[in-house]
Amino acid sequence: MKRRRLIATPAALAALFKLAGAARLGGVASAAASLGLLAKPAAAGAEKTLRYAFPAPESTFDPPSTNSDFYSSTLISQILEAPLTYDYLARPVRLVANTAEDLPEISADGLTITLRIRPGIYFADDVAFKGSPRVDAQGRRELTAEDYVYSIKRFFDPQYASSDLYLFEGAKMPGLAELRDRALKTRKPFDYDTPVAGLRAPDRYTLRIQMGEADPRWVYNLATPALTGAVAREVVQHYGKDIGAHPVGTGPFRLASWRRASRIELVKSASHRHRVYEGVPAHDPHAQAIAQRLKGRALPCVDRIVVDIVEEAQPRWLTFLQGDLDWMLVPPAFVPLAVPGGRLAPFLQKKGVRLETAQTASMAMHYFSMDDPVVGGYTPERVALRRAISLAYDGPSDIRLLHNGMALPAQSTLAPFTVGYDEQYRSDMSVHDPGRAQALLDVYGYVDRDGDGFRERPDGKPLVLRMACLSTQADRLANELWKRSLNTVGLRVEFDVSTWPELLKKTRTGALQMWGYTWQAQSPDGGFFLSIAYGPNAGDANDARFALPAFDRLFEQQRRLPDGPQRLALIRQAKDLLVAYMPYKVHRHQRAAWLQQPWLRHFWAHPFMRDTWQYLDTERTA
Repeated sequence: MKRRRLIATPAALAALFKLAGAARLGGVASAAASLGLLAKPAAAGAEKTLRYAFPAPESTFDPPSTNSDFYSSTLISQILEAPLTYDYLARPVRLVANTAEDLPEISADGLTITLRIRPGIYFADDVAFKGSPRVDAQGRRELTAEDYVYSIKRFFDPQYASSDLYLFEGAKMPGLAELRDRALKTRKPFDYDTPVAGLRAPDRYTLRIQMGEADPRWVYNLATPALTGAVAREVVQHYGKDIGAHPVGTGPFRLASWRRASRIELVKSASHRHRVYEGVPAHDPHAQAIAQRLKGRALPCVDRIVVDIVEEAQPRWLTFLQGDLDWMLVPPAFVPLAVPGGRLAPFLQKKGVRLETAQTASMAMHYFSMDDPVVGGYTPERVALRRAISLAYDGPSDIRLLHNGMALPAQSTLAPFTVGYDEQYRSDMSVHDPGRAQALLDVYGYVDRDGDGFRERPDGKPLVLRMACLSTQADRLANELWKRSLNTVGLRVEFDVSTWPELLKKTRTGALQMWGYTWQAQSPDGGFFLSIAYGPNAGDANDARFALPAFDRLFEQQRRLPDGPQRLALIRQAKDLLVAYMPYKVHRHQRAAWLQQPWLRHFWAHPFMRDTWQYLDTERTA
C-alpha cells in the first residue's frame, strides 16, 4: 500500500521554482539544509552511495508483519531473496530463476510445484548464527530448501497475525491450516517441526509445494521477497519479538542502520554471491542500452543505499533539486513545473536530469467498512448511500487538480498490466453526477429533517461520515475536495487524523469507517485486485470486510481457471458486482513521472518487481 497526494497548488509554488532553477537555489537550498536532508557529494574513488526518499514510513523488516505495506516490502526485497524474480528489463515481464536453479516444475494437474534451490548461496553474517550446527567450517550459513519451508510456515503462526496469510491459505496446502488451528486452540507455540504434506523439503535443496486447489498464478508469489523471501530459523529465534529490526537474508544488501520512520541505510552484503546480470531485454532501445552497460557486471552495482523518510512533497522535491536524491517520483503538485505538457522542464534539462514516464500497475481507492452501522450493510438504503457518495465525489477534479492529469480514471478495482483489466470497460465507478447522488439519497430516505442543510439517516438519526486520513498537507487538500463534494449533496463528513502505522493497525481491526490509499500490483495476476473483496479475506486484504456469497463464488471459480475467455468473463461479472454494491470507491490508476539525476545509471521502472536497487549504479564524483 502507499499514498501520494498533492501538497500545494502549482500557482503558489511557481515563483519558488523559478528560483529553484537557478544554480545556487539561494533560500531554497537553505530550507532543505535546515531539514537535515542534504548530503555532501561523494568524493572521487569513494564508495558508491545511492540516496532516495520514501513519502511514508516503513513499519517492519519482517515479512509476516508488513500489513502489505509497500515501503516495508520494498526494503525487505533488497535484503531477502525469493526463489524466483523477474527479468529486470524484459517487457512483457517474465519470471526467471533467482535462488532456484531454474523455473519450477509444475505437475500436469497444477497442484505440485517443485523447485531446486541453488547450492552455494549464503546468508549474511550475523551473531545469530554463532554456535549454529548449520554453519560450515568457514563460518557460513548456507541457504537450503528447509529455510523456505520455515519462512512460509511463519505466515501461519498466530503470533504474527499476518495480513498476508490469505495468500497462502488460498492455496490450501495440506497440513498447514491444521497446524495453525492447533496452535490457536491449545494456545501453545506454533509447531514448526511437524512435517506437512503441503510444504516439504525432501532433500537439502529441493522445495516441494503441494496445493490443495489449482491456482495457475500462485507461482508469482515465489517471485515476491516480502512473501517468500528466505529467513533463517536461528535468526528468528535469536531476536525473538525484535526480529522486525534484524532482517538477515541472502540478498545483495543488508541493513546497516535504522532510525525508525527517519532513515534506513543498506550496505552491500559481503556474503552475497554478487551474480552477473544475464537477462534478455525487450526490443526497447533504452533496455538494450542498459543491458549492454550491465553485461558482465557483478550485482549489486553500488556499496550503500540511504533512504530518508520525507512525508511532505516539498522538501523531497527541493532535496532532489539540490542533487541529494538520485531519483524521485515527481509529486503531483510539481508535475506542471517539472513536466509541463508531458515534457521535461528546460531548467531540469540544463541540469542534465532525465525523465521517464510510465503508467503504473496501481489502483487508488477509498473503502467503506461493511460492518459500520452508517455506511456498511447490504440493504438497499446502505447500498444507495455508498453509491451516492461515489457519484458525489468529484473524480475529474481529483485527477485534474490533485494529480495534475497524471492518472487514468478507474472503472474497477483491477489495475493496468494485470489480467482482467480492460481499457474498454466502463462503469459508474468513474462517474461524477451530483444530481443522481441527490436523487438516490432522496429516494432512500436520507433527507434534511431539521433544516440545517445536512441530511439525516432514514430513521432520523444524525448522519455523519467519518473519513480517516494522514496529517500531510496533501491529505488536507484532498479532504477539502471530499468535503466540498459531499456537502454539495447534503452529506456531512469529518476527518480523523492519524499516522500511517496506526491507520494500518485500525484497518486490520475494522475500526475505521472510511479510509483511502493505493494498492500497487506485485504480479500480473488481476485476481489479487478481486481478492480485496473476497469474504474470507476480511481483516487481511479485504479492508472493507465485504462478504457477498455471489461474489465469493465468482472469485473462487476464476482463481481455479487458466487465463482465457472463460476466466475473463467471470472477472467481468465480479467487477460488475463491486460496482453495484460499492464496498470500494476506486478513483484512479496513477501515471508516474520519474526524475533521474545525470549520474544515475540503469534505472527503468518495472510494473511489479521490487528487488531492483541492485541494478542501479551511480557515476557521481566530487
